[in-house]
Amino acid sequence: MGWLTRGWQVFPAELRVLDWVAAVRDPVLALARGAERRHGGTWGPGVDLMPNDGQGAAFGGPNLSGAAFDAAVAATGVATLHPAQVSVTYPGYPGRDPGESDAAHRFRRSRDAAHLDGLLPEGPDRRRHLREPHAYILGIALTEADPSAAPLVVYEGSHAVVRACFRRLFAGRDPADWPGIDVTEAYQATRRQVFRLCPRREVPLAPGMAVLVHRLAIHGVAPWAEGARADPRGRAVAYFRPCFASPLDWLRRP
Repeated sequence: MGWLTRGWQVFPAELRVLDWVAAVRDPVLALARGAERRHGGTWGPGVDLMPNDGQGAAFGGPNLSGAAFDAAVAATGVATLHPAQVSVTYPGYPGRDPGESDAAHRFRRSRDAAHLDGLLPEGPDRRRHLREPHAYILGIALTEADPSAAPLVVYEGSHAVVRACFRRLFAGRDPADWPGIDVTEAYQATRRQVFRLCPRREVPLAPGMAVLVHRLAIHGVAPWAEGARADPRGRAVAYFRPCFASPLDWLRRP
């Protein structure tokens, strides 16, 4: 069962992907050491940290390639990449930041901080709008880690639930107006439905393995299990999330 059906798929490591990892891992993790950390220092979000070009090449290494990337482009038509996020988690994740509410910290621990990418929380009330109509989420593991060292979590089949919600919400509205529509309540209600209906899947990865996640899938990060081990530099994954030119494709494409 592929990623378009269940909302995610893991691809085995390939030589060409391992070559890409070998070129970027050490220099980008050196950048991550000095980057922002959150949640008591247990997570570095690393947004746009990878200085790659539109073909995914960075630090003099090869272009990004591989079966996962090929599948993403074939389904969406989007091949030009943005600077990748390099997400790094550390033992103890999720720690707690000063000022973080009990509810927010509890959600991060019990629900993996599960979310839908592209709906950015804005303003003091953290209202959500569709600001980034991603085409897909492609993650490539950079470091060794035990399976219980804060793996990615995907709610299987959630992309179908989310698609149905937003088709109702945006029905009859010009796609150019979609980014201005407040989707907060609809999104929160849909996420609760996902928690009831969709199986929670942990997705550990070894270096060079790739995961392709549907852009409409609810996903998050599991807590770091006690005793789990990883590379001393953390469990690091590079994520590519290029956007469609039109918000319409966010719902129209597979």
